[in-house]
Amino acid sequence: MNQRFFRNCRIKNLHLIICFLCYILIGCNRSQLPTQNGLAGLPFLDNSDTRSISAENMTGEKGVGGMAIPNLLEPFPAASARAADSLGQGWKVKPFLRVNAGETVTLMDVDGSGVIEHIWMVEGLSRANILRFYWDNETTPSVEVPAPDFFAVGHEKFARVNSQVIIDNPENALNSYWPMPFKRHAKITFTNDSKKDLMLLAFQITYALKPLPKNTSYFHAQWRRANTSTQNPYIILDNVKGKGRYVGTFLAYTQQTSKGWFGEGEVKFYKDEDTKFPTICGTGTEDYFLGSYGFSQPYTTAYAGTTLPFKDSDSLPNYWSLYRWHIPDPITFNTNLKVTIQALGWNKKGKYQLLDDDIASVAYWYQTEPHNPFPALLPLEKRRPIKKLVSPK
Repeated sequence: MNQRFFRNCRIKNLHLIICFLCYILIGCNRSQLPTQNGLAGLPFLDNSDTRSISAENMTGEKGVGGMAIPNLLEPFPAASARAADSLGQGWKVKPFLRVNAGETVTLMDVDGSGVIEHIWMVEGLSRANILRFYWDNETTPSVEVPAPDFFAVGHEKFARVNSQVIIDNPENALNSYWPMPFKRHAKITFTNDSKKDLMLLAFQITYALKPLPKNTSYFHAQWRRANTSTQNPYIILDNVKGKGRYVGTFLAYTQQTSKGWFGEGEVKFYKDEDTKFPTICGTGTEDYFLGSYGFSQPYTTAYAGTTLPFKDSDSLPNYWSLYRWHIPDPITFNTNLKVTIQALGWNKKGKYQLLDDDIASVAYWYQTEPHNPFPALLPLEKRRPIKKLVSPK
């Protein structure tokens, strides 16, 4: 009896020792890995270095924020540039940038390894304003999108978005929480393609300098636009080569000739050498955007939304802003990817009909580099939202 007792004690002690060693080993390994953001990761410390770029600190360097001195001789001041003249250095001297007509300004130009964690921006909600992101000194951008559309604002019409990665608050405060890693360098530019000076560009880019795992991929976003009378199915994304994850779709959909229901079209993902038929085929537009039986009212949720109000009595064109984030359900691909949506509605005989509509889109994905160059961005006159009214059929 005593021998059995002592043997059981030795076994229990051995289990305790093994558990203790595992705890030590796991703890040591955890300390070498980048801490994950979010609520669950907040208690775990690492050696990352949080930085932030704004008009008050354009380099993100340590200890140089808010150093601007009032300049009474500045020839082209931004909005509120003279408001701090009597207060002097350190008192909100340069909170905004001015971007003149045709000008490109560099918002971020940082060396090192890290992750952009948050972008806040106020830019006037114009497709004349173009964002471009470049990772690790690449020559073609990984992100090239009109600023409002990047933040899920379609048709230059503000609507609230309250999702996990995009949050848009009144009056026009745009926020992105997409994580954007870079291993050697990050550059972001802002171009004003219009003929008018932008007097106020407000922004803040928060990032963390830290080492990244070898399997880190890069954030990409691409804007497209076409009329479905000439392109149906509409191409959301094509010519993606490499390995990655598709993580989101934003559509600025315009019904321009018919007021009937437009949302029967299927979203299809052609991946990894698919040809005529896709691997992933949806069952309808409202299904893809996680709704059902039409979009009877706006909604904005963590992963999907339709944000603009709609009434049957509204005159054409009818505007829809629709987003779907594949965060818990990313679409993986190993060699290539193409994404399409059909423009499909109903006719008066209860049959499907092809639609003559206008679609602008943003596709969001992560992939290995290098990436294929994007199609040429449309000129400003072809980026503007449709304004002319058309009589309904």
